[in-house]
Amino acid sequence: MIITITKIENPAPIAILHLDGTLDGGNYESLIGEAQKVYAAGERDLLLDLGKLTFISSAGLGALHQVALLFQGNKHPKPDESWAAYRWAAYRSIDRLHTRHTQEHVKLLSPTKEVREVLDMIGFSSLFEIFTDLNQALASFRQAVPAYATRLP
Repeated sequence: MIITITKIENPAPIAILHLDGTLDGGNYESLIGEAQKVYAAGERDLLLDLGKLTFISSAGLGALHQVALLFQGNKHPKPDESWAAYRWAAYRSIDRLHTRHTQEHVKLLSPTKEVREVLDMIGFSSLFEIFTDLNQALASFRQAVPAYATRLP
């Protein structure tokens, strides 16, 4: 899998990871590693462009889960946890601290038909907002509220 990164100011910064190829047990750690680098650089909103992702395995779904937890500021599960644990953790932890039903800081763009079917089957399409239009996806991130300085007389 090839991962390229684009950064956009919207006015707050948004990182876009473009995934090309397959996301599986042989490379899922690449996605987690790239997301960790982006997060460490101060980015707090992430769009995963899945338009060229042709296949996603359970390990790839686990990576999506770990990335979502990372961008919530939570410690991600250990990589050797079972798939059942990932699925259960996804349902419990992604929304645990929020009233929203979908992930607030990680969103998905244009998954291929095959990937979308897997996301739907496993229930991840209810945890992540999925967009087919880049501008709509970018606009969906919460805009930064400007801080107003208090004026003293």
